[in-house]
Amino acid sequence: MPDYNSQIKELEEQISKTKYNKKTQHAIGLYKAKLARLKETQIKRSTGGKKGEGYSVKKSGDATVVICVFPSVGKSTLLNAITGAQSKVGAYAFTTLTVIPGLLEYKDAKIQILDVPGVVEGAAAGTGRGKEVLAVMRTADLAILLIDVNFPEHLEVLKKEIYDSGLRLDQRLPNMKIAKKARGGIDAASTVKLTKTDFATIKDVMKEFRIFNADVVIREDITIDQLIDYVEANKIYIPSLVVLNKIDMAESKKLEEIKKKVRPEVCVSGELKIGMEELKEAIFKKLNFIRVYCKEVGKKADLEIPMIMKGGSTIGDMCDKLHRDFVNKFRFARVWGKSAKFPGQKLALSHKLLDKDVVQIHMK
Repeated sequence: MPDYNSQIKELEEQISKTKYNKKTQHAIGLYKAKLARLKETQIKRSTGGKKGEGYSVKKSGDATVVICVFPSVGKSTLLNAITGAQSKVGAYAFTTLTVIPGLLEYKDAKIQILDVPGVVEGAAAGTGRGKEVLAVMRTADLAILLIDVNFPEHLEVLKKEIYDSGLRLDQRLPNMKIAKKARGGIDAASTVKLTKTDFATIKDVMKEFRIFNADVVIREDITIDQLIDYVEANKIYIPSLVVLNKIDMAESKKLEEIKKKVRPEVCVSGELKIGMEELKEAIFKKLNFIRVYCKEVGKKADLEIPMIMKGGSTIGDMCDKLHRDFVNKFRFARVWGKSAKFPGQKLALSHKLLDKDVVQIHMK
């Protein structure tokens, strides 16, 4: 059996030692393609072609958030502070050995927050049950990267482990299309100027993945890493929130230095419950929620309990969430609010809703 670990290590060293420029981008692109293919082959061989299993967690609420940290960073204390969940707390590493779900209720949204075992360096390769922990993140809607003020260097390690596990934080699938064909080789075109790679590299990377005949259209300036992600088609894209914890343990000058390095979106102390409201608001915003109110025909709108939807949701999405038959029986909807041109505008299923819209659905 091939020694995949040695081959992977050798390629990683080649990539790290090669300075990136116009002359070397083609070689680096091929190194990265070979590395990605080797890792995928290694995973398939080690699991028998089956996907790795994560902890069993029943999803509930409007969204699921995972707190991703190194051991003993205070995530259980933080979870308890914002949800009231009774996650075990201890002043030593590896206190959390199972997934502890908590429910955050904020602005009428019910958000499930998972306290998973701490991640350590090498987690993506399986160290410390890391594969199972990171697998839970693949079903989440948001990842909180909780960083101990005493160990700001953990952030880059966490990001690497998450990246190596196939998760892409705060990214999206690149705007491109690959259409395979029976013959004719690879025809590549772009609607924008490519500065991060070139067509020759793109074609050779695709051949590395055994794609020899295809039409490729690129609509944004992509990197080789983005191309590989698109070809592999097994990456998960979710937003993240960097949170700096235990800020009460650092002097103001030192704290400012750490904040410049980590660039947290929220600073908190789970122990002293500092920054809890700011954290809740940040989670709500990152999940891109909108609140939609229902109005029955001939009655006042129910402005007490809104439906929680994701930003960009349509009337059709709302109908799906209400009942599976609503789309089939839909005639039209009247909308009051920011998304309507005038109060009570008559609109179709494809209409996109905005926060605090009031919707009246008319059925057949």
